[in-house]
Amino acid sequence: MTWLAIAVLAVGTYALKAAGPVLIGDRSLPRPIALATDLLPAALLAALIATDVAAGDRRLVVDARLAGFAAAVLAVRLRASFLVIVLAGCAGTALARAV
Repeated sequence: MTWLAIAVLAVGTYALKAAGPVLIGDRSLPRPIALATDLLPAALLAALIATDVAAGDRRLVVDARLAGFAAAVLAVRLRASFLVIVLAGCAGTALARAV
């Protein structure tokens, strides 16, 4: 990729980010759109986690990562603290790799 293409993409990205405040100004978004934008970060994070845990070369991969994810989900369901959730995921992955 050339530096010109990178510069054009960077300018386009900044233009898109600036378009929202310029077009909307001090008006607030309609309530349904505001609620949807509040949920977008969580949905994107969940999608990234799902593709990282179970995606392979265009196929579903079941390996130690999935075991660690399942252990972390169990810790979340038990309302554990964030540190315990991370440790449970690490332990689940390590245990699955050891077996």
